[in-house]
Amino acid sequence: MSFLNKAQGTDHIVSFQKKLKSKEALTDTAFLLTITVSLFIVIYILSIVFLGDKGFSKIQMFFNLFNENAALIVIACGLSIVMITGSIDISVGGSTALICTSCIVCLNNYGFNFFTTLILALAIGLMFGAVQGFLVAYLEMQPFIVTLAGMFLGRGLVALIEVNQIQVDNAGFELLSGARIQIPFLGDINKKGVFIQSKLEYGVIVAIIIVCLMFWLLRKTKLGRSFYAVGGNPQSAMMLGINVKRTRFNAHLLCGLLAGIGGFLYLFHTRSGSVQQATGLEMDAIAASIIGGTLLTGGVGNIFGTLFGVLTSGIVLLVVTAIGSQDPWWPQITRAAMLCFFIVLQSVICSRKKK
Repeated sequence: MSFLNKAQGTDHIVSFQKKLKSKEALTDTAFLLTITVSLFIVIYILSIVFLGDKGFSKIQMFFNLFNENAALIVIACGLSIVMITGSIDISVGGSTALICTSCIVCLNNYGFNFFTTLILALAIGLMFGAVQGFLVAYLEMQPFIVTLAGMFLGRGLVALIEVNQIQVDNAGFELLSGARIQIPFLGDINKKGVFIQSKLEYGVIVAIIIVCLMFWLLRKTKLGRSFYAVGGNPQSAMMLGINVKRTRFNAHLLCGLLAGIGGFLYLFHTRSGSVQQATGLEMDAIAASIIGGTLLTGGVGNIFGTLFGVLTSGIVLLVVTAIGSQDPWWPQITRAAMLCFFIVLQSVICSRKKK
């Protein structure tokens, strides 16, 4: 009986510790999300107050944040999932360039249409995700080295396909990519006094759906909880019966799938492809994830935080440009300052968790 009571007491302690850890993770996630959302709101309000005459007071400016960053939102969601598991993927810029160039060549020369190019984009993204996920998860290679090789591979394949920049020359694809969703009852009055409705690209709808699906996956499914568990403590996750290797593989595979969707949205928006296409996109996605509250050490992150991380980076770029500084380094300096702030904030949270 005494042994049974001790065992029951131990079970209660373990259960209490699990609940305590989950509450701490939730508190950290909510705190970082609150900081990110508040920062975006403050910057946007200040831009309206001080730069309203340069277009920030117009509703379309807000929608343009989504129009310009739909692809980045999707790709950053994939990076957030990988980073939650404690890994990284810096190949998404190279895979995006490969997707854009390959799809344009197939559209212009081989009779591909919208749906067949979408399948091609998803196949390329899944190929990158599956190969890199296998190397990282099952062969236990360093994810930075593996995905760095993937980035070089993507750029190299683009150079083999086409050295020069190319444009889409397909009437059907151009018609679809040029279509816009008009927002009823929302718009701005131009200088001639004509009311112009606000417009959204169809890629934005896809990006919002992806954000909602990934939020549901992380919060409501066993796979999503496994991502957090593996990123928080792989040994503890293994003791709980979670297949750590398969979970890491699934994270990279999902990141590859989202990179395929994001690459197609990038093509849908730009309708061009080149070796230098999407240069630095992987860094922008990682920065957005960190600003959105995803810990570099893994175990903590929020997809809606990633969304606001992308929007915050976007509004900062617009503000710096509107101020009149055309020098390309000022947006980078501003983004670096934001990254330093959030990394310091994350280090404080990590040190608190250790204590």
